[in-house]
Amino acid sequence: MALLVLFSTMSFAIEKHFCGTTLVDVAIFTQAHGCGMEIPSDIEKPCCKNDVEIIKGQDELKYSFNDLSLDQQQFVATFVYTYLDLFEGLPEQVIPFKDYSPPNLFYDRQVLHETYLI
Repeated sequence: MALLVLFSTMSFAIEKHFCGTTLVDVAIFTQAHGCGMEIPSDIEKPCCKNDVEIIKGQDELKYSFNDLSLDQQQFVATFVYTYLDLFEGLPEQVIPFKDYSPPNLFYDRQVLHETYLI
């Protein structure tokens, strides 16, 4: 969820350098390298061009509980209240015989009487 918020709020620029109709370089966050054939600006029709595409991220993520309508506030409060009880810890179970060991067996009653549970 944090990555989704990070990438939706991040703005960046994609810069492309074309030499004629051929894409030579693409750069994100930096300037695209030229092909070395840049012509001075006094010529009317240059063969190279730079294309910059700016992708703007979302900048309105700040919401307040008071900005919600009364119905929305009641829904959020009820939702939070009902799900708070789901994550309670388990009560500590008291095992009264955990410190006692079982008695020693002098003979095995099941074998003695030949009664087996199947």
